[in-house]
Amino acid sequence: MTTTTIGLGKLARGPGNLGLREQIVAEPGPGEVLVEVIATGICGTDLHIADDEFPSEPPVTMGHEVTGEVRQVGENVDAALIGGRFALETYFSYCGRCEFCRNGTPNLCADRRSIGSRVDGGFARWIVVPARNLHRVPDHVGRHAGALTEPLACVTNCLFDPPVVNAGDTVMVVGPGTMGILTAQAARAAGGRVTVFGLPGDRGRLQIAEGLGLATETLDGDAGEPRQFDVVCECSGSSGGAALALSSVRKGGRYVHVGIFGRPVSVDLDRILYSEATYTSGNASTPRSWARATALLEAGLVDLDPLVSDVVALADWEDAFARTREGSGMKIMIDPRIETGG
Repeated sequence: MTTTTIGLGKLARGPGNLGLREQIVAEPGPGEVLVEVIATGICGTDLHIADDEFPSEPPVTMGHEVTGEVRQVGENVDAALIGGRFALETYFSYCGRCEFCRNGTPNLCADRRSIGSRVDGGFARWIVVPARNLHRVPDHVGRHAGALTEPLACVTNCLFDPPVVNAGDTVMVVGPGTMGILTAQAARAAGGRVTVFGLPGDRGRLQIAEGLGLATETLDGDAGEPRQFDVVCECSGSSGGAALALSSVRKGGRYVHVGIFGRPVSVDLDRILYSEATYTSGNASTPRSWARATALLEAGLVDLDPLVSDVVALADWEDAFARTREGSGMKIMIDPRIETGG
């Protein structure tokens, strides 16, 4: 077993400061497992970390949308896990004592430390995590697509805890990126009549949504007065998307904040007051949302595979990050087992 590996990390504070670095491969301690990474998705949060808009503790290896196979277990961990394929929860540690931890919402714990931002994450071949972080990936889910279980768990936290979509509700999803299409599939599974909205430049992504049986519409700037929906899910992470979403919530409807803006934005919050709409969100994931995400996958109600647009080597990270920032394709995965760039 090698004692070091190469990881892509945030090397210092400030915008930029990303690069490859050599890091120690730790032996799994009690209650921990060593995972060989199959794939880690490049997320919008990774871009925010790169831009110093999301908290991190450099030097730290990034990447939190991770799937891999268990290769070694620590003390008090079932050896039957070895060889299994899993998606990984992101929280490496939390206090376990505060009101949030005790209520099943460790995502709100002030002492939470997550892989990819405060603890070394999945943009490396090997990662050590607590065994409690493992969620078995159903066999029918593609090997690289299993990494998308993590963003799906974030979506189910937004949509199902508390439930915001009732059977028959009209649902508008703003933004046809990965989070938007996962949100649309989850909302449909809850009984919603879903339409995914995008810009003309999103045509390729809207076609992916259509291939999944979702209705789509393209915003051309001349649509007139916005239509009204029972539920509006803002998944674009843009101020324009938020403005459109707020103007599209019917009276007494629900606005769900899914996308991360990364900076303050200006929106007309009086629209919520005048329409008596309910504004909700969800911060990352919880044990409950992971259970819901895996249940959706096992039932075949959410399809992850069409969202993987490319798989690249770690050496090609700069191009992959640039394409992610441009909105090229859908979800780009880094497979650190690929030895050389293409």
